[in-house]
Amino acid sequence: MAKPAVKRINLALQGGGAHGAFTWGVLDRLLEEDSVEVAGISGTSAGALNGAAFKAGMVLGGRDGAKSALDALWGRMGAVGDMRFAHWMRGLEPVKLVQAMEHLVPFSPVETLSQMVSPYHYGPFYSNPLKPVVDAFDYDKVCAHEGPALYVGATCVRSGKIRIFSGEDITTDAILASACLPSLFQAVEIFDPKTGRDEAYWDGGYTGNPALFPLFDGALPDDIVIVNINPLQRDTLPKTPQQIHNRINEISFNSSLLRELRAIAFVQRLLSDGTLQPGRMSRVLIHMIADDELMQDLSVTTKLIPLPQVLMRLKEAGRAAADRFIAAHHGDLGERETVNLSQMFS
Repeated sequence: MAKPAVKRINLALQGGGAHGAFTWGVLDRLLEEDSVEVAGISGTSAGALNGAAFKAGMVLGGRDGAKSALDALWGRMGAVGDMRFAHWMRGLEPVKLVQAMEHLVPFSPVETLSQMVSPYHYGPFYSNPLKPVVDAFDYDKVCAHEGPALYVGATCVRSGKIRIFSGEDITTDAILASACLPSLFQAVEIFDPKTGRDEAYWDGGYTGNPALFPLFDGALPDDIVIVNINPLQRDTLPKTPQQIHNRINEISFNSSLLRELRAIAFVQRLLSDGTLQPGRMSRVLIHMIADDELMQDLSVTTKLIPLPQVLMRLKEAGRAAADRFIAAHHGDLGERETVNLSQMFS
């Protein structure tokens, strides 16, 4: 029996703190599908970490190497403990810390802490708890010419514009910048050859969560599979302060993605009605892997404290979601999009 044709795809990996373990599961399952090849990856925040682990592992040891690298990444993440609170809170057991955060005050813990303490208040005692996790990547492999193309997005504080890091520009600082929530972490400064000076960067989610446009390169396939970990829609009206803050966060971090999807839908419409001639612009095929029901069920707190048991639950959910996508849409890859953009923006 002949093997099925290999389907080449690009991956667009969203950020969402520890909920990025869902993407770990998606990637873990895709790596078991020999008929699917990842050609390009655009990642923001946790998506950037997942993308770096995927590429480094793939270059080092193929699919098994990528699986091992992702396992190692999330093993390190599970050992971090709290990713954002002051040192005096790190002594609490993880479960008790989550309970304390959710019941101590009637406000979102993120909003409360950011109003009380700036990450700059720590002075010389400040350290980014993600740095050891990100330092552990093999950057010779992350930046290698072989393997999938990798793009990491961060937001320039001064200009408010996105900066895409690729190739040898992907460093520990670039990935930390992509994951830098400004109320929790100090801005990451990186030299920008365009401005000729060091620029400060915040989380890439403000301007691209993730950025799709780097994947429009003519050398890459038309299919973009978005791994979505921030629900696009919530049917239940948020009423508590924590629910309201969480939904504001989700809308904010989805807005850049929705803008790019709307632009893609506009180009597709012009191609369909003949206003644009085929060949002038490529017809991007959009797909999405998500589990909104699970993400709506989880607390915002679980984004910020990577409890190992929650990470494993998210990984298994990601594997299941990827399995459903492959079963339903493997034949659509390279042929048609499976996200109805016209309906999304009607």
